[in-house]
Amino acid sequence: MSTNSEKAAPAETLAALETRIRRKLTGQRFMHLIGADLTVITPGRVEAELLLEQQHQQQRGFAHGGLIATLADLVAGFAGVTLIPNHFGLVTSDLKISYLHPGVGQKLKAIGWVLKAGRRLQFCEAEVWCDGLLIAKASATMAVIEPVGKLTE
Repeated sequence: MSTNSEKAAPAETLAALETRIRRKLTGQRFMHLIGADLTVITPGRVEAELLLEQQHQQQRGFAHGGLIATLADLVAGFAGVTLIPNHFGLVTSDLKISYLHPGVGQKLKAIGWVLKAGRRLQFCEAEVWCDGLLIAKASATMAVIEPVGKLTE
C-alpha cells in the first residue's frame, strides 16, 4: 500500500519542505491580504490561522462565508502542494463546503490534508474551526499542473 508521502519527489526534510512552501506562499497575495498565516507544514497536511477582525465579518457579525471557504481552499491546496515536485503547480478544480456553525470568536484555524494524491488529481479535505468549534467542513479536488517547456521556479 502506498502512502501520500511517497508521491513527493525526492524525499525532503521537514525544514526543506517548509522553506519550499513558504517560498511559494510569497505569491499568495490574497492570503496575505486577509491576514492568514500557515502555522503547520508537513507532507500532505497544512494548518493556517487568522485573527478575526471587523473586515472579516459579514453584516450580522459572523466570519464571512467567503473567508471561511478561502481558508479551506488554502489549506487543502497547500496540503497538496507539499506532495508535488517544486516545478509543478496545483489548482482547485472543485470545492464543496458545508457551513456547520457561524464563525463568531477571536481566531479561525483551518486544517487541510490530502486523502489521495494521484498523478493528475488530488482529493483533499479541510476543516475550519473558530475558537475550538468546528464551523465548516470542505472537500476539494485539486488538479496537478505539469510544467510545459523550460523549467522555472
